[in-house]
Amino acid sequence: MRFTYAEAMTDPSFYVPLAKAAEDAGYTSMSVADSVVYPKESDSTYPYTADGNREFLEDKPFIETFILIAALGAVTTTLRFTPFVLKLPIRPPVLVAKQATSIAALTGGRLGLGVGLSPWPEDFQVMGVPWERRGRRMDEAIDILRGLSTGEYFEFHGEHYDIPALKITPARPFPILVGGHSEPALRRAVVRGDGWMHAGGDDLDALLARLNEIRKQEGKADGPFEVHVISMDAYTPDGVKRLEDKGVTDVIVGFRMPYAKGPDTEPLAKKIENLERFAETVIAKVGP
Repeated sequence: MRFTYAEAMTDPSFYVPLAKAAEDAGYTSMSVADSVVYPKESDSTYPYTADGNREFLEDKPFIETFILIAALGAVTTTLRFTPFVLKLPIRPPVLVAKQATSIAALTGGRLGLGVGLSPWPEDFQVMGVPWERRGRRMDEAIDILRGLSTGEYFEFHGEHYDIPALKITPARPFPILVGGHSEPALRRAVVRGDGWMHAGGDDLDALLARLNEIRKQEGKADGPFEVHVISMDAYTPDGVKRLEDKGVTDVIVGFRMPYAKGPDTEPLAKKIENLERFAETVIAKVGP
């Protein structure tokens, strides 16, 4: 089992010491959140809170995903970085390919690119991208990332993107991890991705069962495939073993409630204490 440390919406000055501490404590990865803007008015609901409320996000600090990864990669040597998740279809895929391959090159391949659909129509609107057909746009964007990360000439002619033959240098392939709980998201993770990212909730067993069904249908049941999950089982050695038996490869752990309104008031020292305690009581007991 591999362990990902999750911390977001906190004091930006905390991230560098937290990344160093997570690496020293034995975590494999650190997740990095993505948010572009917070609209003043919106009819949208947040899919991962019980009542769909989004107000906890207001005034929370978000450093741009690739900028933060570059900063953290420069002060670490083994820690991997997994965006959780990058809102891919609101961005130009060629630019994302350039950013991701640059990060992969600078960090020695320490990137697992988590991607997903934004739940906010406003994200699409302010970026000048249609909300309609966003799933198909996502599929094409993943194909473009895959093609351009090889370093060879690549061209693409699809419904949403038309790209002449071109290459990116330096280029380094990176795993693409697809987030989402819907049937299209699960299938996208299997067909186009190298893994799946779970966003939490009590339906994990059903989602894992469906994911395995799709992998069998697509002839990918036995190949390498990353499964990143959020689960209370991750907080005990016995629970980690149960998750391993279900095919989970990576657990994402955090030590505070992310959906609370208002600023994060937990001191940096307390955050480091929490991540180190988990490393001592769980990571050290289950081993790599």
